Amino acid sequence: MHRVGQRVLSGRIVETEAYIGEEDRACHARFGQTPRAKILFGEPGHAYVFLIYGMYHCFNVVCESRGRPAAVLVRALEMDNESKADGPGKLCRVLGITRAHNGLDVTSQPLWIERHSGRAPTIVATPRVGVDYAGEWAQKPWRFVDASSPSLSRKIFMGF
Repeated sequence: MHRVGQRVLSGRIVETEAYIGEEDRACHARFGQTPRAKILFGEPGHAYVFLIYGMYHCFNVVCESRGRPAAVLVRALEMDNESKADGPGKLCRVLGITRAHNGLDVTSQPLWIERHSGRAPTIVATPRVGVDYAGEWAQKPWRFVDASSPSLSRKIFMGF
């Protein structure tokens, strides 16, 4: 959820990916505590927002204890309106998330995550998307999707 002025923009999280530690070749922490990755080494519950391809923002939440770099990338949202948030860049565009939100505590406004009281998800784990450069780390089943959602960034197939 993101409060922008008097409006609250929101959607149900239906796709995520996990990135954990300096040993994870797909994690931005693989090069250590660089200026870009500094937030990953901080307190859990904070936003890690970065720019990819020089044009798309990606929203992550730091999730391990201080000093242990790890985050969950929020890849897709199911929206109540006609907006499309079926990819990390689209999600950030629809919710108005930018690098200005990097480091914010996501347990309070203006940018926060709260429990959804709707239908229960059908969770399926698959390999992560777009990290082929990470070798064996690319095949980790650390992408989690609600298989019943039409709003995934990439469709799932039996056998993945």
